[in-house]
Amino acid sequence: MSSQFSMKSYMKGALLLTIASLIVKVLSAVYRVPFQNMVGDQGFYVYQQVYPFISLFVVWTSGGFAVAISKLLADTENKQIKQGITSTVFQYLTVLSVLFFSLLFFGADILSSWMGDLRLAPLLKTGAFVTLFMPALAVMKGTFQSRAVMEPVAYAQVFEQSIRVAVILIGTIIIMTAFSGTVYAAGNMAVLGTVIGELAGVILLFVYMKKSRLLFGERAIIPKWPIIKEVTLFSISVSMSSLLLLAFQLVDSFTIFSMLADAGMPRIEAMETKGIYDRGQPLVQLGIVIASSFSLAIVPLVAYKSKKSALAEVPYIQLTYRASLLFGVAASLGLILVMPYVNVLLFKTGALTIVLMLYVLQIIPLSIILTFTSVLQGYGKLKMPTAFLVGAFLVKLGGNIVLIPLIGIIGAALASNIGLFMCAAALMYYLKQYKNMRLANGSFYRKLAVASIAMILVIEVAIAVLERVVHLESARMTSITYSVILIILGAFTFITIVAKLRLLSAREWFIIPFGRKMAMYQLWLNQKK
Repeated sequence: MSSQFSMKSYMKGALLLTIASLIVKVLSAVYRVPFQNMVGDQGFYVYQQVYPFISLFVVWTSGGFAVAISKLLADTENKQIKQGITSTVFQYLTVLSVLFFSLLFFGADILSSWMGDLRLAPLLKTGAFVTLFMPALAVMKGTFQSRAVMEPVAYAQVFEQSIRVAVILIGTIIIMTAFSGTVYAAGNMAVLGTVIGELAGVILLFVYMKKSRLLFGERAIIPKWPIIKEVTLFSISVSMSSLLLLAFQLVDSFTIFSMLADAGMPRIEAMETKGIYDRGQPLVQLGIVIASSFSLAIVPLVAYKSKKSALAEVPYIQLTYRASLLFGVAASLGLILVMPYVNVLLFKTGALTIVLMLYVLQIIPLSIILTFTSVLQGYGKLKMPTAFLVGAFLVKLGGNIVLIPLIGIIGAALASNIGLFMCAAALMYYLKQYKNMRLANGSFYRKLAVASIAMILVIEVAIAVLERVVHLESARMTSITYSVILIILGAFTFITIVAKLRLLSAREWFIIPFGRKMAMYQLWLNQKK
């Protein structure tokens, strides 16, 4: 970051970008519920099979490349060199986008055959067009971020996601009702929604660029290869944790349906089984929203403190870890306890509840992975975290291949958890060795265990009571009643025990995004009466 920008203005922009990112993540998770309700498990399978193909390139370019571009531009003061960097990266991204477009569009039949379902080819061809907007989107986002002007980027993120969700849901309603379309037609509309959403983001950023007069300028002639090499490596590293989830989904797209069908399961049943399994994705996305806010908001503070004095950032790293683990455990354990009711409430049936319970367990390691990869990036440590994430991917791939034929769909969830927990443990060990520090003391883990056990006991007692007093005819109404009561009781119990035992100090709560109210509650709860 250039010295002309104060930390205060940067943190203000970072907070705005954090809020926008959280809104986008919530929208990305929430729209899947009504979409699944409209198209069913088979329709959900159709969309989720294609989704990771499209999102991999989108996340890498609009996320990773945008950050890499902003770093390169912020590191130089010369305007002509800035223009040279921008031009070089844009040309490079254009080549990449054409290559990815060709792979998805012209290779759609081959890719769909590898997934075992040729009817997915039209969806891949539609999704291919999203890659053509990525060069402009990444360069414009990176340009604004390099100047610490975060508002256009934040507004564009929310705008493109809102347009995307609106097109997906409205388009699906029209196709499934007015035209009595197939689930493949609905899936194609969902993919088209992503294309239209990205186009909307490009248009909005272009308007901001034009107003800011950042579109044109003389450029210096600079060596292209060093720029291309740096932007590629850095973009992959900074987006690797997000790419990991999509890579896991890509493995599932290629293995679950085809392996279940090869094992003798009827094709429609195999599709529905994969669709039910994919219900876990929006739940996990919501579960890691808080961890995402830590990685986006606290990490710049860690980087800032580390530059001021040696080891000044260590307390913030420890806080990041403890807060991420705290909320990761709360979200994961809470979902596991209420899954029988949430499954019916959100998705109409209670199918594969045990599998989904195992699936959402990955919220815990993901919370650690998201924050620690970001912290290590702040130190310029990119190679080892990337190696750990690649290792997790290989474990997931091998796990699916070995476990699905042996134990069925639950093997895919188990493979994900094994890979992610191993990766989280490796990152924790590496960071502890690198900074020679202790992430948390034994007291923290004991208190976390007490809060977790208390939540389990309260929810189990509440379930026993509800089973005696609540008798509704509709299974979904019963699930709504149970879910609301259990979530409120569980959250209140966990938060109260955490506050009473002071797992985090009041001062630490004030540092955490949106933690002010928790700090006030903790102070009130522990005051002498």
